[in-house]
Amino acid sequence: MTTYFRYLILLLISLQVFTACVSVKDNEQSPIASTDNSAQLRAPAYPLVTHNPNFSIWSMGDELNASSTKHWTEQDQSLVGIAEVDGELYRFLGMESKVYKTLLPASDEQSYKVLYTEEKQKGDWFKANYDASNWKTGEAPFSDDRSEAKTIWESDELFYRRSFDLEQIDVEKLYVKLRHDDDVKVYINGIEIYDFKGWQHSFKYIPLNDEALRSLRKKENILAIHIKNTAGGRWLDAGLVKEVKIPGLDGVKTAKQTNVSLTANQTIYNFICGGTDLTATFTSPLLIEDLKIYARPVTYLTVNAVSNDGKKHKVRVYLGASGNIAANTPSQKLTARKYGHDGLLTLKVGTKDQPVLEKKGDDLRVDWGHFYVASPSQNVIQYISDSKNSLIGFIGNTSLKSDVIPETGLIMNTIADLGEIESSADCIFLLGYDEGESVNYFGQSLKPWYKKETASFDELLSHAYADYDDVMDRVKSFDTKLYKDALEAGGKKYADLCVIAYRQAIAAHVLVESPKGEILFLSKENNSNGSINTVDVTYPSAPLFLVYNPDLLKGMLNGIFEYSESGRWKKPFPAHDLGTYPIATGQTYGEDMPVEEAGNMLILTAAIAKEEGNADYANKHWNTLTIWADYLMKSGFDPANQLSTDDFAGHLARNANLSVKAIMAIASYGKLASMLGKSDVGDKYLRAAKDMALKWKAIAADGDHYVLAFESDDTWSQKYNLVWDDILNLNIFPEDVQQTEVAYYLTKQEDYGLPLDSRKTYTKSDWVLWTATLAENPEDFNKLMTPMWNFANYTPDRVPLSDWHETTNSRKVGFKARSVVGGYFIKMLKEQTTTKS
Repeated sequence: MTTYFRYLILLLISLQVFTACVSVKDNEQSPIASTDNSAQLRAPAYPLVTHNPNFSIWSMGDELNASSTKHWTEQDQSLVGIAEVDGELYRFLGMESKVYKTLLPASDEQSYKVLYTEEKQKGDWFKANYDASNWKTGEAPFSDDRSEAKTIWESDELFYRRSFDLEQIDVEKLYVKLRHDDDVKVYINGIEIYDFKGWQHSFKYIPLNDEALRSLRKKENILAIHIKNTAGGRWLDAGLVKEVKIPGLDGVKTAKQTNVSLTANQTIYNFICGGTDLTATFTSPLLIEDLKIYARPVTYLTVNAVSNDGKKHKVRVYLGASGNIAANTPSQKLTARKYGHDGLLTLKVGTKDQPVLEKKGDDLRVDWGHFYVASPSQNVIQYISDSKNSLIGFIGNTSLKSDVIPETGLIMNTIADLGEIESSADCIFLLGYDEGESVNYFGQSLKPWYKKETASFDELLSHAYADYDDVMDRVKSFDTKLYKDALEAGGKKYADLCVIAYRQAIAAHVLVESPKGEILFLSKENNSNGSINTVDVTYPSAPLFLVYNPDLLKGMLNGIFEYSESGRWKKPFPAHDLGTYPIATGQTYGEDMPVEEAGNMLILTAAIAKEEGNADYANKHWNTLTIWADYLMKSGFDPANQLSTDDFAGHLARNANLSVKAIMAIASYGKLASMLGKSDVGDKYLRAAKDMALKWKAIAADGDHYVLAFESDDTWSQKYNLVWDDILNLNIFPEDVQQTEVAYYLTKQEDYGLPLDSRKTYTKSDWVLWTATLAENPEDFNKLMTPMWNFANYTPDRVPLSDWHETTNSRKVGFKARSVVGGYFIKMLKEQTTTKS
């Protein structure tokens, strides 16, 4: 540890501000130009329930009670918390999802037909009096997906007219319910209410403006839509709904939030509710060093009430959870029940149809298995209701009968009576999800890892509750150590970034056991294409798992090795992916990345060997690794025109950073060979890598830096793949290459970071952290790292952390909730491996 960091830690301890959390108090922020390390990070979104791509619920704003809680895909998965203090009601968690009554059904509720044409229209085709008698009649939805479309649409444009009547027209809040792919314009009675470029793979609700509301009549209204396909698939479906008021909300106040703090495994909110201070703590114990605890898909919500005026106060706590947490769309029919088991009262909900592993894709939510809410039975009541009546049992101080359970809009309600408190009291809610089956792995359904502990989810909940005190102690110890280690490695702002990345990176995976009894730790490529076990997503996320549990990185590589070694994948380089989540039956990505994926697999196998101190894992797959290494010997140094993980600006030939990856991979293979006693093989490949590195330096040089692609003067790119030269102790490239690049990067920074390369001003925050780790001193590391902290703190896009953003204005370009932010731990990994060496 450097003198600089020793001094920093001693200073923090002496001031008694050393803490294992990132905190935001009263929404205060420091100016962007500030270098004050005491500034507190505001996360783009706050993790509440984070276990896997299906069970992932977030608060996407600064205040927990200012908006509905959502799945990472930004669809409502509502959790609502209300505290009653001395008869006064205070909302502290979430907001109720809006409740709608259908006036004009979309196809998810009822079949319907409309007039449509694919011929270009001119004039007032969207007005009510337009003559559309020559248009065709078709049934919705319109799509080019023949498995789901009722009317096939394969042209560039489509024009849609739907006539409808209304029983009453004096309705204040009407919405067009719309799902579309791609660009769309929507009209009511000739009045434009919506113009959007892009797509939405789930229904959104578009409010009618005042002019459109005034245009409504009882007979022959017209909903008209023009949609244009710009890329990818096609889809159109629409209806009309009105908002329904939920009884009891008028008397609910908003609790004053005074603080929110993050640790690696906890999100903690503080509120004032009348005469009490309320703390709501969400704990998803992702203790990945202990797979038994980590694999339990159970989050604890602990609500603590403390008198803030020395007086006694009567306190009750209400938690409402939407049944839609167990559904892909709100229209899916649900079934639910309540029961008791082993001292816990439990509510359980799932879809009626249970379409297990039937859907695959990106913008999806789980619609099989069951969601659970459990709480210790003492002084607790539970009931199931529709959305409109969810609060009646709480406000009326009596439980509702659950004899009639609604099939949609279902809410699971739990009330905990803390009694009359004078000092402190708390209640615990357990939120769990039992998928039953998690992945289709080459035709075989694999169960979640927790099924190894017990087949009964009720027993799992019982174990989770019995272990509560121990789990909380372990979480606090782990989180404190993680923060301390990150602080020592890279300073406070770096530690902040590791904290906000930890749960997100892990929860983008599912843990299962392969038919061979091996770990499979399979990522979902969230918000980019939905692939499962993408190799160039594994690569950037690997540092976190190398730091804490290399077995999980093996679980990310095992499936790719199996795909090649089984003969299903026959090419001399690895596949890009195993399929589209959760169906892992073979690559579905449309194009290979030969040098990219071969380099990734070889480097990561060597990194596992470095961490474990032996090459046993590599030895198991030696023949496959040899095929990939030989491919790179022939094709890696000067890559042909192909995609890489940095493919945002398109294909690139002679990619200098991709060449670095190939050289590092060849050297990695040589190092592995040497560790296995194959000294002649090791010498051959290490020598080849060193020769390539000298050649690379000569042809990539462009004065004070190195180029984006060979023989492309006045270009540059981040050479983040060089980081392995130090971490793996390969010593392949001359030291001045890293020094030259870092010095040049410092001249190219924008307000929110170093661009990915000279083609665009956007960047990838994971790669910036890798590039920063090339720096020889803390000052240069901080100069490159701090803009990533600024991005996270100031981006206006309130979604789970994006790894692709614009460096000039902090806006998200694309991606959210991806596992690649595990790459933020690269600096910790370097410090850890350097210490071991």
